[in-house]
Amino acid sequence: MNKPLFGRVAILGIGLLGSSVARAMRRKNLAGHIVAHDRKAPLKSAKRLAVADSFAGSAAAAVKGADLIVLATPIGAFAALARAISPHLKPGAIVTDVGSVKASVIADVAPYIPKSVHFIPAHPISGTERSGPEAGFAELFDGRWCILTPGKGTNKRAIAKLKLFWEALGSRVDIMDAKHHDLVLAVTSHVPHLIAYNIVGTADDLRNVTHGEVIKYSAGGFRDFTRIAASNPTMWRDVFLNNKDAVLEVLGRFSEDLSALQRQIRWGDGDALFRLFSRTRAIRRSIVDAGQDSAEVNFGRNVAVKKKARVTRR
Repeated sequence: MNKPLFGRVAILGIGLLGSSVARAMRRKNLAGHIVAHDRKAPLKSAKRLAVADSFAGSAAAAVKGADLIVLATPIGAFAALARAISPHLKPGAIVTDVGSVKASVIADVAPYIPKSVHFIPAHPISGTERSGPEAGFAELFDGRWCILTPGKGTNKRAIAKLKLFWEALGSRVDIMDAKHHDLVLAVTSHVPHLIAYNIVGTADDLRNVTHGEVIKYSAGGFRDFTRIAASNPTMWRDVFLNNKDAVLEVLGRFSEDLSALQRQIRWGDGDALFRLFSRTRAIRRSIVDAGQDSAEVNFGRNVAVKKKARVTRR
């Protein structure tokens, strides 16, 4: 874009997602000026990396005069953040976020947004297990979905502008009801993360029994669980506490299905197991066909090349 989409953008929280938004904006010249705010340590790192054009010590200072405000802290901090910035928001500005829960975010933030300001919750479905300003990169949103969950009566021009913003960052954009979003994400993201945290915790509890062999002989499945379980603990604590109804609903169904699976194994029902594994294999193929993951062997990890590179450097 020749002319920036927004004159001034404030990013509150400059970790993986916040710093990636800043980098992606710069790549497409979407902001005339980017100002970042965070706690002292991450803000210091962001300054060193020159992620933004300026850095504010308070959220209130950051949002003054901003046309777009992006809430990118863990969602548990959103209510206090919204209360702090409320008196300083510019009329006509858009307030959005990058949280993976939407109904509770709306409940926490909406009461503090003035009527002259447009509040449009958003969730870019992208990320890695890494965190902090150093973890961000401009391509994080390329080809990924971003879901907007505007409330009834939200200004259509503001929605269209934010949709254009996320598309310019590289995302495909969909619009969804907040509660429906939370149920969908409980299935596709939140409960899988909970399972990963649980199985890795179980393995750690068994470490003494197995004499450390769980770690030593980790196979691909367990390694993938540990990658997921390495995600930001503060962020995921807040996700589960703020989407507990949907998570518990999906977890209840999962527990029922797990009990059925236990019975099939106990009674040697190979046909039932084969049907389930065939169905889940087809789901994996459909995800790859939809462009949501790679069909490369070992998920694209070229272990042999990496080992060779390490040997060469010695």
